[in-house]
Amino acid sequence: MSSMLHPRRRAAFPRHPLAASLLLAFAQVPAFADEAGGRTATLAPVTVSASALTLGTDAMSTPASVLEGDTLVLRRGDTLGATLASEPGIAASHFGAGASRPIIRGMDGPRVKVLSDGAEIMDASSISPDHAVALEPMLSKQIEVLRGPSALAYGGGAVGGVVNVLDKRVPTAVPEKGVEGSIELRAGSAAREGAGAFEITAGSGSFAVHAEGLKRDANEYRVGDGWHDGRRVDGSYNTTDSGSLGLSWVGERGYLGLAWSRQRNEYGLPGHSHEYEDCHPHGDHLHCGGHGHGHDDDGHGHGHDHEHGVPYVELDSKRWDLRGELLDPLPGFTRLRLRAAHTDYVHDEIEKEDGERHISTRFRSKAHDGRLELEHAPLAGWRGVVGLQTSRRDFSANGEEAYVPPTLTKKHAVFLIEEYALGDWRFEAGLHHEWQDIDVDAAQRDRSHRGNSLSLGAVWNFAPQYALGLSLSRTQRLPSAEELYANGIHLATSTWEVGNPDLKAETSRNIDLSLRKTEGATTFSVGVFHNRVKDYIYASTLDVHEGFQLIEYAQRDARFTGIEGQLRQQLTPIFGATVFGDYVRARLDSGGNRDLPRIPAHRIGLRLDANWNAWSGEAEIYRVGRQNKVAEFESETAGYTMLNLGASYRGKYDGMPWLLYVKANNLTDKLAYNHSSFIKHVAPLMGRNVTVGVRLEF
Repeated sequence: MSSMLHPRRRAAFPRHPLAASLLLAFAQVPAFADEAGGRTATLAPVTVSASALTLGTDAMSTPASVLEGDTLVLRRGDTLGATLASEPGIAASHFGAGASRPIIRGMDGPRVKVLSDGAEIMDASSISPDHAVALEPMLSKQIEVLRGPSALAYGGGAVGGVVNVLDKRVPTAVPEKGVEGSIELRAGSAAREGAGAFEITAGSGSFAVHAEGLKRDANEYRVGDGWHDGRRVDGSYNTTDSGSLGLSWVGERGYLGLAWSRQRNEYGLPGHSHEYEDCHPHGDHLHCGGHGHGHDDDGHGHGHDHEHGVPYVELDSKRWDLRGELLDPLPGFTRLRLRAAHTDYVHDEIEKEDGERHISTRFRSKAHDGRLELEHAPLAGWRGVVGLQTSRRDFSANGEEAYVPPTLTKKHAVFLIEEYALGDWRFEAGLHHEWQDIDVDAAQRDRSHRGNSLSLGAVWNFAPQYALGLSLSRTQRLPSAEELYANGIHLATSTWEVGNPDLKAETSRNIDLSLRKTEGATTFSVGVFHNRVKDYIYASTLDVHEGFQLIEYAQRDARFTGIEGQLRQQLTPIFGATVFGDYVRARLDSGGNRDLPRIPAHRIGLRLDANWNAWSGEAEIYRVGRQNKVAEFESETAGYTMLNLGASYRGKYDGMPWLLYVKANNLTDKLAYNHSSFIKHVAPLMGRNVTVGVRLEF
């Protein structure tokens, strides 16, 4: 099992108990640890495909996480957010069981880009937390997370970071045996979940074909003990069907391939209430009641006799991916890399009223994304990549909750990333320029924006196995169409959203310092960061009526400060221990209550791992702190302690490797709430859940 770490956050360095604990732990590592008897642990540098220069994790100037192999198999959840929620500096948004995105260093939505092997996922998940990410973790072979300045090649919009999900849908090589693949089955107790996936690649000569598929059926999940609304969350089910077919030509110098994939999801929307459907703004205030809308005398009800079931989403995403790489494509260039995708995405929000099914709102996105990178041969010791990127998104929302008018967003970018090695030092520099045009089908005016981003970094290998990294950056994020033009009710999040067409680009100035040790009985990685954002775009709550909020997108200066880290010690040839944690503090620079909303609380924990012959196991306990640094109109969230156990066994059947695994999450059945969730009280976190699975590779 993996010795990779966990997270959650908040920061004010040594003043905070988490920061003090981490720094003390690093300072007190025994000097004799590397000479300890038994095997030593080595965090092998893994190539990060999403880094423009395809660097290893040990060469990055800022921390990067990579999940692959058995670690990824055991960490996979039903959603991308759930899969990554245990990584340093990462939390997950939570909207029942069907929708969850990663939150990196306190930032989410459009500030975290989700990629499929370098091409952007053009779904609607960045618009609202109740919209699912249109990809399937069980069909991934590797998931990479770049934080902060490392994500510069993907634009200033990725100021939080980039999540790159690698899959096998476009073959990059012809199988040596002619055919290879895998089959995986698993079942979970809390949601009475069953899931199965397969993938197979076959080829001969210069051609390879790949097919894969997945089916998941998860019912409403059970929460921890003591919830006032019972044991299961109404509408928290999730069913998924996904499949893909790809074909590639593979030569001695590269490959070119095309794949078609489709994903269909159906999941419920817990907490979606019609209680406030007659609310509307009067200037900076909400009005709920009166005007002949049939409200009760106290103004809290709406007097309708209709019976509503829990609304649900039917998502259908069809996607084409074109991928290719070529070595020595032109004189002076060593590699060409192409990524392009076309997505036809439809997402229906469906309600049942008096037994009748009808589509209340339909979201549609037709989009394409293209990216071309050229790596040049060393020039005066500098190695680098020059690239172009373009995207076009035609987005519309129609129906009762069409709170965003139809928009056409065209975005283009050019970038240059360079590195220089000098002895024990490695320097890197990056430039990125992007511009966008947004045409809106409404009374508001069209908008255009431009942004420039710059980063400088250095890594110093000051001793064998040790590296110190420093990164400085200035990035600009352009406002999204939703932030500019939103105007309407959104019952899933209990908000009335008002956009601001006068928003301008926000500018982030970030410093990131990291210290890593990658070999020996003691290994660790710790990072601290400080990010000052001028004209930070956020949803400002103007008024609240019984939990229903009037929010307006506004701009004010803000700052994010944090620490994240993990330290692992090999105790014996079999057993190891890891301490981990993270913390982020996010505040506006001026005003009354300056705390930003839905910032995850800090977390600190301990993990014990064991590896003996074909057996692996781990036990972890972590504490998520109480979140009392809250924005205006936001409630505090109690902390909680989680206990997780897991074990796996690797074997072979007729020469084919297989993996049997079992894991028990929230073993004590703790009732817990996710502070980052819009519906934290309506949909608590999952209670005790035992998952068993088997994976066969051939």
